[in-house]
Amino acid sequence: MANVVVVGAQWGDEGKGKIVDWLSVEADVVVRFQGGHNAGHTLVIDGVTYKLALLPSGIVRPGKLSVIGNGVVLDPHHLVQEIGKLEAQGIAVTPDNLKIADNVCLILSIHRELDAHREGASDNAIKIGTTKRGIGPAYEDKVGRRAIRLMDLAEPDTLDEKIARLLSHHDPLRRGLGLEQVAASALRDELLSVAPKILPFMDATWELLDGARRAGKRILFEGAQGALLDVDHGTYPFVTSSNTVAASAATGSGLGPRAIGYVLGIAKAYTTRVGGGPFPTELHDDTGKLIGDRGHEYGVNTGRRRRCGWFDAVLVRQTVKTSGIDGIALTKLDILDGFAEVKACIGYMLDGDRIDRLPASQSAQERVEPIYETIQGWEGTTSGARSWADLPAQAIKYVRRIEELIEAPVALLSTSPERDDTILVHNPFQD
Repeated sequence: MANVVVVGAQWGDEGKGKIVDWLSVEADVVVRFQGGHNAGHTLVIDGVTYKLALLPSGIVRPGKLSVIGNGVVLDPHHLVQEIGKLEAQGIAVTPDNLKIADNVCLILSIHRELDAHREGASDNAIKIGTTKRGIGPAYEDKVGRRAIRLMDLAEPDTLDEKIARLLSHHDPLRRGLGLEQVAASALRDELLSVAPKILPFMDATWELLDGARRAGKRILFEGAQGALLDVDHGTYPFVTSSNTVAASAATGSGLGPRAIGYVLGIAKAYTTRVGGGPFPTELHDDTGKLIGDRGHEYGVNTGRRRRCGWFDAVLVRQTVKTSGIDGIALTKLDILDGFAEVKACIGYMLDGDRIDRLPASQSAQERVEPIYETIQGWEGTTSGARSWADLPAQAIKYVRRIEELIEAPVALLSTSPERDDTILVHNPFQD
């Protein structure tokens, strides 16, 4: 039985939450290994919708252990709110089914304020399109070795020194930006007010996970944003502030690379993106609006409308390689039902030359023009299909063509937000 890493193969919002929840039937442990509460996961189970941001998707399944790994940046106040919302829906979240890495770095109010200021400071500045929730500034403090970590809340006598170290960076930064200074006592109160609510979940999760692996437990690693938002391999600078590719499952959880078995990439049957940055196949016409309306393409936690376009096989093929993806879970095929024809991008033109990858240069990414292959659409519906026999023949041809273009097989096919509307081709845990 292989441990499985689930990563988004596009810019996020591919439907990872449902797939992770579906796979968690066979998993013993579900781990979030990077990102913050800027990534929304929607689960629809027996007609009930659960909206998650920080909590691993396995939390809604009884008998599963959910782990927030060290690669995550954690807003403790948001976590408390999210737990409260789930409990109001009848989902119990306790230290028995949720563990948080003791060395996870925290998102504070100063991070949220800085994030919002940068995004709204100037019309002439490059707007990354962040959720303004403080994720980027929190990661900056992490790599700057000045972050407050969860374990620090268990040692209140040492907090003053650590807050002073943090403010030695933020005080001059805030002065330069014209922001009010933050009192050390205010940060201390902010942290201590939430400490009793989250410290019971704290654990040395790397040790816990190592024990689970050695005991033969099945571990499911859940990524947040898509691979195209990876700080190294994504459309920089329009990316998130962490590594979102599959390899970060190892560092973000404290396990070595041998703990990873099968890498499952999630991709929509079309393409979407939230925020700024290049998007070669974006549709600005009625077709793009129709895809967005049919697919309910709005951010789970922000409500922002997503940009929509045709399937970009170049980008997905690239993420197949940078994440070592073994198979794809293709989602939202049903949104394309009834189109007379659909298109897939099979290459780009850049300054008169054809290329088969997205260049790393920001300016080149803005200049690439998609080369499309037109594919016959299908009548009938794929919505709710649970076997290949339920699919129109032309829809199957579209899926097979995608497999050829991205150089990876489709392991799962999702045909609605409902958990059971899934066609299993290959079980990742059986690799």
